[in-house]
Order: sequence, then C-alpha cells, then structure tokens
Amino acid sequence: MSEVISTEPAASHPVSPATSPATSVEVFAVYGVEPEIQAYAMAKYSRSSLSMKESLKEITLQKTEKFLNTFYFQYGHRSIADLAHIALAIERLSILAAIVVADEQRWDGQERSTRYQDFRKSGYFTPSFQSDASATTLYRETIESLFTTYEKVSERTFEYLASITPRPAEMKPDAYERTLRARAFDISRYLLPLATNTSLGEIVNARTLENQVAHLLSQPHKEVRELGALLKQAAVSPAYNANEEPLRALVTEIRAVSPEIADRAERELLRAVRVAPTLVKYADPNLYEIETRRELQQAAAELMRGAAIEPAPLVDLLDNDLLDNDALEIELATTLLYGHCHYSYRQLRKTVEAAGETRRREIIDLGLRHRGSHDELLRPFSAGQQFRFDILMDIGGFRDMHRHRRCVQIMQDFTTVHGFDTPPEVGAAGVRSDYEFAMERAEAAVQKLSATGGKEAAQNAQYAIPFAFRKRTLFKMDFAEAVYISELRTTPAGHASYRNVAYAMYEAVAAKYPALAKYFRVHDVREPVDLLKR
Repeated sequence: MSEVISTEPAASHPVSPATSPATSVEVFAVYGVEPEIQAYAMAKYSRSSLSMKESLKEITLQKTEKFLNTFYFQYGHRSIADLAHIALAIERLSILAAIVVADEQRWDGQERSTRYQDFRKSGYFTPSFQSDASATTLYRETIESLFTTYEKVSERTFEYLASITPRPAEMKPDAYERTLRARAFDISRYLLPLATNTSLGEIVNARTLENQVAHLLSQPHKEVRELGALLKQAAVSPAYNANEEPLRALVTEIRAVSPEIADRAERELLRAVRVAPTLVKYADPNLYEIETRRELQQAAAELMRGAAIEPAPLVDLLDNDLLDNDALEIELATTLLYGHCHYSYRQLRKTVEAAGETRRREIIDLGLRHRGSHDELLRPFSAGQQFRFDILMDIGGFRDMHRHRRCVQIMQDFTTVHGFDTPPEVGAAGVRSDYEFAMERAEAAVQKLSATGGKEAAQNAQYAIPFAFRKRTLFKMDFAEAVYISELRTTPAGHASYRNVAYAMYEAVAAKYPALAKYFRVHDVREPVDLLKR
C-alpha cells in the first residue's frame, strides 16, 4: 500500500514558528552540542529513523565513541568527520608556519593583517641552530635589522604619503591617519621576515583537521611539525570555555543556597569539553607524503642537473595542450617535480618532454609508490584544468593570492634565488638605500645560514627571508575562478603587488582568448589610485 502524504499539519504536531504551514517540514538551528556528538547525530540520519532532537537526547559520549570507532575507523566512513566543525585559535606562530597551516583547500580562517597592524610588536620565531652560537647571533641580528628598517620605512612612507595626499575637510584626522598608515604598512611589509610572529583562527571540520595534522606532522620544518602535535593535542584536550567565568560565578551563587544543586550545576555547566577526542586521535605523520617528497626532490635534481634558471615573466599562462595524447602524463610528471625545485613550469616541462615516455612514467610512479590504502592522491595529481598560471611574485603578495581556495595551488619553497621587489614609494620616500641594504644583508645571511651544515639548516635559514623576495607558485583553475581572481584582486583598494598579478592574468587570458576578454570586469592597474579609499 502506498504511503499517503498529507499537506495538512497533523493535529498532534502543532506548527512551530520554524515549521512551514503548508507541510510538516521543520527547520531548526542546533546550539550547544559538542562537535563529535553533533556529527554522530547527523550521521544517524542514514542509519536510524530518529529525529535530530531524539538522537541528541539518546546520545552519550560513550555511545559516540563506540559509533565513531566502528564506522569511522573500522569501516572507513570518513565523511562522518565532515559533520563535526571545530573552531581553533593558533597564536604566536611564525608567518612561515601560518602559510603551511593555511595551505589546505578546505580550510576557513583569518590571519592577522600586515595592513592594519604594526608587526614590529609581534616578536619573531627563532629556530634551533644546533648550539651554533654564531649562527643564532647572525640570525637574530638579521631579523632585528629587518624590523628596524621596517619601522623606518613605515614612518617615512607615511610621511611621504601624507605630503602628497591632503586630508579632505570631511574626513576625521584619526581616520585619515589610520588609512594612510595602512597604505604605509602595505609598503613596509616587504621587509617583514618569514620569522615574524602572527596569529590565526580556523574553523574546519574534523576530517580536514585530521588531514591537516597529518600534513603538518610530515613537514620539513620542526616548528611546523610541533604545531601539528599541538593542534592534535588541542582537539583531544579540554577546550577553552568562553563562558566559564560567569558560569562559575553562577555556581557559587547556587552553592550559597543549595550545595547539592550546585554540585549538579557544576558537573553540567563546567564539565570539560573535548572537541574531537575520537576523530583526530589517530592522526600521525603521513609516510606517503614524507617518502614521496624525498624521492621527488632527488628526481628533480637528477633531471635538471644543476641547469641555470631561465628568466620568466610575472605571470605565464601555460599552453593548452590537453588535446595531445601525452599531455596529461607530461603535466602530471612536471607538476610532481615543480614543487621540489625553483624552475619555471615551462622550463621544467620542456625537460620532462625531452626525457621521454619511460622517464616521465617513472616520475609519475614515484608520486604513487608509497601511497597507503587510505591516502588521498597528492595535490599535483589534480590535473587537466584549462587555465594554468605559473606565477613568480613577492612572498607578501603571494600570501594574499594564497587565500583563493577554489583553485589548485602547487607551491615551490621559499628562496632568495629569484631576487626581490622594490615598491616605487620606497624611493620617493627617500629610504631606498636603507631598504636595499636590508635586503642584501638578509640575502647574504640566508645563504650563510643555509651553508652551516646543521640539521635542517636550509629550512631554518628560510625564516630570515623577507616578504620582498619572490617565490614561484602554480595556480590551476577554471574560467570562472580566473575571472573571479582578476576582478577581485584588481580593485583599487588592494595591494599593488597582487593587483599587478591579477591584471597580468586577465591580460594573458585576453591575449589568448580575445572573445572572452569582455567578460572580465577588471580595474586597470595603470590608472591613478585614491589613497584614501579602502
């Protein structure tokens, strides 16, 4: 017998304000439920006829752990962890580490802005130089010198910008100064080293957190590995309760009236909450990632044999050769090696093509050889996108471009081999010599620290690299994302660095596909900018 569905609300189920009067559909928000319990309750929709409210009433922490151990770990239903969302604060980590933390496509978060805050007050991270006192001294002198120049350039550029930008009568003095100081920070940030301390907050689901922890534990920088361990510990340890102080005061008031009720209130209101005690507890270093990185670094070095790095433009829109039968294999092999050297994609691809079919398939095999039964494919295997941009830009500008998560990004390591950028305002403000001296001193220090021979010397030296130095990143995307980035990042309120990159992306697409150019609503970066508009 077929089921009859009534469009009239049943008498025994009065319509609530969140219930549609025409149907029995009910929609409500859920508040105050621990992430894993919420995930369990939602997962039960596929295995139980209970409503959300009924599920939440019957669940205990023991039931949740048993369910997750069975379905999540034994049966591999990892989508359950997508339902548990967790808010985390990460404070006083280096900007280098923050870039690695944020390098997750399913990540949502915010980091301290170099535009609106004076980072001289933040302090900086100092890696271990294996008891090498001279290396530690050189490192600290280099960082302190960069911060001193950062302060000087910030003040001088502010004075210069104020001299060429009169305050409108209708603009309050504090708003005027705040706006121009933000513009000055845009310029002085080129001097910030990757060691600079920052803070960020993230909201991620438990599966993303588990992957993120495993990724961080597998990184070559010790600080990042330790950060992975701290994130894992934060997920399984008691969380910070923002309401603890007023709740504890309430319990104290209740205790004055009834100690017995106060004990019950304390157990319920002040109990320790662990946001993901089950879903993240088995996150460990990813051997697939570690071993593959080692082998691909070796393969890249062997293939290029110390070849000189050829000049490359700011933005290179790569050829669309996907119709070639061998194109996908060549793209996979090239992209696998790209993140483990400093060559442009075009130069690397030319060498991969010349190496022949056998060699490129060996490289692809390296990318899969150590893959475990539950490992996702590495990011370079996300291939076949129509628009592929090889971008060589300053680290500071890259941090802004890095926030675009609807595209595939393959980063190369931080380096000084590509030189540094100098904003024109530095010369106009009369501090160009200070700026260039700081950059040259930092570059020399990075090279010297890399050559110390200590464990992770090359990684430790990277912390002394200022934002002005260029790094290479491959951005792969569809047409919609190319339009979105070009439009968003060319707005006059943006930073000059990424505005130039976004406009170059537009120009590259327009040159290759003239009929599509009219669909880009970009701002011409060559037009004058009103410094008081943010």
